[in-house]
Amino acid sequence: MKNTQIISVINQKGGVGKTTTVINLATALSFKNKKVLVIDLDPQGNATTGLGLSNTNNNKTIYDVLNGNSNFEDVIQETKIENLKLVSSNVDLSGLEVETANENRRAFLLKDKIENYINSSSNDFSYIFIDCPPSLSLLTVMSLVVAKSIIVPLQTEFFALEGLSQLMKTIDRIKVKLNPDLEIRGVLLTMFDKRNKLSMQVDIEARKFFSEKVYKTVIPRNVRLSEAPSHGVPVLIYDKSCPGSKSYYNFTDEFIEQENKIGSAA
Repeated sequence: MKNTQIISVINQKGGVGKTTTVINLATALSFKNKKVLVIDLDPQGNATTGLGLSNTNNNKTIYDVLNGNSNFEDVIQETKIENLKLVSSNVDLSGLEVETANENRRAFLLKDKIENYINSSSNDFSYIFIDCPPSLSLLTVMSLVVAKSIIVPLQTEFFALEGLSQLMKTIDRIKVKLNPDLEIRGVLLTMFDKRNKLSMQVDIEARKFFSEKVYKTVIPRNVRLSEAPSHGVPVLIYDKSCPGSKSYYNFTDEFIEQENKIGSAA
């Protein structure tokens, strides 16, 4: 069995840079010859389109796995990026919560499917990143049940920290009842504007609250970052020298360095 890390990227607020973080961290790791799988668990399908695939065609998606119509290995799609594959999503996924209402173990649906795949000979991924929907729904709970760790993108804007208390309560409940191994791997500050006093204040407050869990790297507000998804490519390919790309490269280096520390402490 390969030691595949399963990491959920989560924040119940939308527009915080969650999908952008998944796409660009996954891409940067694939550039370092790591084999990476992105699972789009958001019915909006933004990670799917952000990696250049369609969320409106007839390809099999994560929904087909969770409703029992497809095997996990059969829905993994190639992307334009070497070493990076995708399990796509579309709006069909939004019906899953109602469709599984009578299932006792529905919170474990994703965990069961992924663990069966990881334990198979087909698996050669070093990382599986799950892009969660911007809500504390069943889909988000599923991702927290299967993940070993989570990354929380946090926009450096007003009310950013207020929404986190609800997320922290959810994480604590999941740890007690469903996944005792779940850990916050790190908090990534996004949409940072050094000219803005509010950005600086959120930075200070977040580091006070989460201490060493907050990554040193911050992701700036950057036009190229917001343009890249409409071209169906990560910003690391769209404009590799823009401030957003440089920040995501720095974040990836910090992510790997953090991993080395975790490994040496184990």
